Amino acid sequence: MAHNEHPLQFKRLQREESAGFDRSVLDYIHRASATGLYEIRGLGAKRKLPHFDDLVFLAGSLSRYPLEGYRERCVTRTVLGTRFAKKPIELDIPITIAGMSFGALSANVKEALGRAATEMGTSTTTGDGGMTSEERESSRTLVYQCLPSRYGFKPDDVRRADAIEVVIGQGAKPGGGGMLLGQKVNPRVARMRTLPEGVDQRSACRHPDWTGPDDLAIKIQELREITDWEKPIYVKVGATRVFNDVKLAVHAGADVVVVDGMQGGTAATQTCFIEHVGIPTLAAVRQAVDALEDLDMKGKVQLIVSGGIRTGADVAKALALGADAVAIGQGTLMALGCNREVYFQDGQPLSAEADYAALGTEAGFCHHCHTGKCPVGITTQDAVLEQRLQPQWGARHLRNYLKTLTMELTTLARACGKQDVHHLEPEDLVALTVEAAAMARIPLAGTSWIPGHGG
Repeated sequence: MAHNEHPLQFKRLQREESAGFDRSVLDYIHRASATGLYEIRGLGAKRKLPHFDDLVFLAGSLSRYPLEGYRERCVTRTVLGTRFAKKPIELDIPITIAGMSFGALSANVKEALGRAATEMGTSTTTGDGGMTSEERESSRTLVYQCLPSRYGFKPDDVRRADAIEVVIGQGAKPGGGGMLLGQKVNPRVARMRTLPEGVDQRSACRHPDWTGPDDLAIKIQELREITDWEKPIYVKVGATRVFNDVKLAVHAGADVVVVDGMQGGTAATQTCFIEHVGIPTLAAVRQAVDALEDLDMKGKVQLIVSGGIRTGADVAKALALGADAVAIGQGTLMALGCNREVYFQDGQPLSAEADYAALGTEAGFCHHCHTGKCPVGITTQDAVLEQRLQPQWGARHLRNYLKTLTMELTTLARACGKQDVHHLEPEDLVALTVEAAAMARIPLAGTSWIPGHGG
């Protein structure tokens, strides 16, 4: 030991973890060097990002008067597609179910989503791969997605839908195509998508019918014509160059624009996409609103925000920043039992611990949606595993979740003195961090300072 070296300092130095090469980075490098492959996984970003948690409401007191929750009504009715559609969508709540495909999810789950959405008076969305009979029959209001893959796309199903969503990009993987690994391509999925069974499916990253907004305008016109101008047309973009993308979507004729932030989930894609592409939902909302206001289309074209929405507080904050509605994907899966330690059969809880262990993980850490071996029967096409999620049970739990979000939303709106949740506004919010204040363009709490916008 050197003359001036203390043994305790020596031990501490030997066990100090590198910030740039911590255990997760070392694991990534060791795995990459051993296999020559990138990692594929499901769900969304795990890194900490500026989020709605970084905002708080300024509730009423003396300068603003709150509403009495037990005596004064707070409206949640939401109308989408008022620009051109003959039959805009009318929802009881501004919380919708995001697009998740049959293939990524089991048929039982798709039915559960439809049942819960119908009971709550809101909409669900097909996702890639086409429309299942279970989903159409259980959903009062169903949005039909038009994606680059064209898998399962049928004009007759377009007519049977209540709205059409043209998907340009997804928050978890903007600029990247869809992915469904072969273990989830069972006979029914293969038949719907005209694919060979058991073979990996990778979708195109851009639509074959257009290369820009002028071509998109032609496609939207075609969709309007085959539906007799009845159905609202949504355009969904992954959050990257949001200001320009929203403007171009409006220019192309969209009734509704959906902006999906990088906290959005996926059934399967490269981890490098999930963690390193796109911008946080918090930043995307204000850019989208700016684009609509710049075109004088705020209120004429509706805005749906998705990506990391989990609670009624998240919903309220998204609406306050200018969204007309939100779409939830990962949160709905968690409500159905994703990452739960048990699944239920005949009302009895059964342990899924061994199934998680077989995947090399445990409940609370699972992101193995791509494997088709979901321990609780949600992201699977396995005939045995999918029975772990029964539609009636799943619908009941998802309905309770949506009901809770709605109660939290109205409670916060009343506290801010609002008789309608759509009356929430940026003035009702302040930020707790400089980053969130700059992204959302609202003052830092206790100050009138908006970083980057004056002194």
